[in-house]
Amino acid sequence: MSSNTLDKVSFSALFLVIVLLPIFFIPFVKIPVENAKGLLLVVGLIVSFIFWLAARLAERKIVFPKSALLFSGLGVVLVFFLSSILSPVSQVSLFGTMFDVGSFWFIFSCFLLMFMCSVILQDSKKVKMVLGGTIISFTLLFILQSLRFFIPNVVSLGVLSATTDNLFGSWNALGLFSGFIGIISLFVIEFFSISKVTKLLLAILILISLVFVAIVNFPLAWVLLGVFALIIFIYKTSFHSGFQEGGNENIKFPSASLAVVIVSLLFFVSGQFIISYLPAKLQVVNVEANPNFGATMSVTKSVLMKHPVLGLGPNKFGEAWALYKGAEINAAQFWNTNFEVGSGLLPTLASTTGLLGILSLLIFFLFLGLAGLRSIFVFGENQANFETTVFFLAALYLFISSFFYSVGIVIFSFAFIYTGIFIGLTSHRQGREVSISFLDNPKKSFFLTSIVVVMIIVSAGFGFKYIERFVSIPYFMKALVSDTAPQAEASIRKALNLNENSLYLRTYAQIYLIKFNSLANKGSALSDSEKADLQSSLNEAIGGAQLAVSSDKLNYLNFQSLGSVYGTAGLLGVSDVYGKAIEAYTAASSLNPLNPELKLSIARVYLADKKTVQAKDFVNQALALKPDYIDGVIVLSQIAKSEGDNNAALFYAKRAFALAPDSQDLKNYVDSLQNSTTAPTPQDNSKETKKKGI
Repeated sequence: MSSNTLDKVSFSALFLVIVLLPIFFIPFVKIPVENAKGLLLVVGLIVSFIFWLAARLAERKIVFPKSALLFSGLGVVLVFFLSSILSPVSQVSLFGTMFDVGSFWFIFSCFLLMFMCSVILQDSKKVKMVLGGTIISFTLLFILQSLRFFIPNVVSLGVLSATTDNLFGSWNALGLFSGFIGIISLFVIEFFSISKVTKLLLAILILISLVFVAIVNFPLAWVLLGVFALIIFIYKTSFHSGFQEGGNENIKFPSASLAVVIVSLLFFVSGQFIISYLPAKLQVVNVEANPNFGATMSVTKSVLMKHPVLGLGPNKFGEAWALYKGAEINAAQFWNTNFEVGSGLLPTLASTTGLLGILSLLIFFLFLGLAGLRSIFVFGENQANFETTVFFLAALYLFISSFFYSVGIVIFSFAFIYTGIFIGLTSHRQGREVSISFLDNPKKSFFLTSIVVVMIIVSAGFGFKYIERFVSIPYFMKALVSDTAPQAEASIRKALNLNENSLYLRTYAQIYLIKFNSLANKGSALSDSEKADLQSSLNEAIGGAQLAVSSDKLNYLNFQSLGSVYGTAGLLGVSDVYGKAIEAYTAASSLNPLNPELKLSIARVYLADKKTVQAKDFVNQALALKPDYIDGVIVLSQIAKSEGDNNAALFYAKRAFALAPDSQDLKNYVDSLQNSTTAPTPQDNSKETKKKGI
């Protein structure tokens, strides 16, 4: 097979990754959209890379851009690799549960994507194909999402449920991407010589982008859209007053840019009536929570004090958040949420990789900024290099979005895609390339050929391993929704055989704990086989939770799961387990010291073990962290009632009811305490948003 044919296959695979990434999903299979996009990214990228390497073998020569920006990106990858392998839980930092955003392999894939774009997309024809394909992809995304507003069940595609569910990713990320498409279209209209029909179509696309940004109603999207439209306006009026592409002296006033600036400003400064008009009409409700920038930086500072050089390791922000979050978080609505990302994706990456990680990222963006400024202010014979400038601005928009928001796979990947295209265009046109020939001498040829072959084999092996992990997701999802215990057991076992990780192990433990609970509730009616199954289920639940702890000893959810297994077993009559439950919950609390739920879990175990003094102590610790913690107040009432102090029980019950006056269960509980000394135990009435780790 000739090198030209191999290069065409490589380009086709890369082109499909770029164009399909915003809309790719696997229909009628319960797989999260972002996981499906990860499959496309990894498999398509590996295919493109392998065929590109094969083409270089056929040509006996490797040529790639000579770019400081490209080499600084390689420096980021090396720092992330060192941080990962030196992390206390290297497996989580390297790969995560499933190609997690923030893991080393995701960062490496982004760098490889940037590299492939820089070596393949170096001529205008291919670049225009990619740009056109992206616009078509967004148009299809717009059509499908528009239909979902009016016929959501028909266009659910078997994977979408809520109104804000979409094929792109998170709802806010969709708004940012809409603004991105608007900026690209605006730049093309203002600077490129295009037909009137094309200009009209792009104007319609800008209008669609504005409508989608308004529907999403994410303030950051309006800010970025307005700022970048203003940059385009100033750029054209200041530097191109005498010429435009093609040498036409009659440059037109950039009215489209000015209009976008005005619309963005209008929506950003307007009151609720204007900005909420479209979301209200379409009944769009989007609730998304992330730590703010200050809280993220506070966690980063604490991580740097403990692990200054390489941090806790990539993909460990959740553990850092649990350890170092501020006490004020307990007054917020999402106090019990285990945030896996910070205020933005880039601050999250910086917070977990230490000073070297921060420095490597700063150097990368410094080179990006310098290269971009050169592309903007360096003119050709009679025009600016508009093609390189548009890709620089596009990459800058996406990276800024990633700084202020946890954008997910698509936007972060596109940031590296457009950076790679920018590198390829500038390096190729300036003749700044590195050429390595295999034909100089036999020893060099043998060495280079061996390296390329090894890279092909490693790439293929990684692809197969990733697909194996990916196949575990449907089994895991099936385990979560199975109607019967045998189905759940079979599914989670298959998932673990393909990809053993702490999340799957916690789920495994929970499934067998539910089965144990169900059998134990039968009491003396158990048959001999069921008694054996009872003991086996308990052993499996404990074993699964212990394996979860062993796989990741920095994640408090694993210790919490183990404590839950022991605590439930104790309530159902298993002896000598309360101490183990206390030990597990204490370990969890040490990893999440400001979480009142863990203190209360310890108190409940002590209460079940009839150690009321210790139980009161830990309830009071929980309430010291969160004074309005309804569950803690209820437990104090239960303790007082168990001690025969009905007045104290009533006092705490009224206090709980004051915190949740709409709770009928609490009202009944208060009434029963007022009327008799025998009162039913209230259900969990807390309206706090909780995130129970499975």
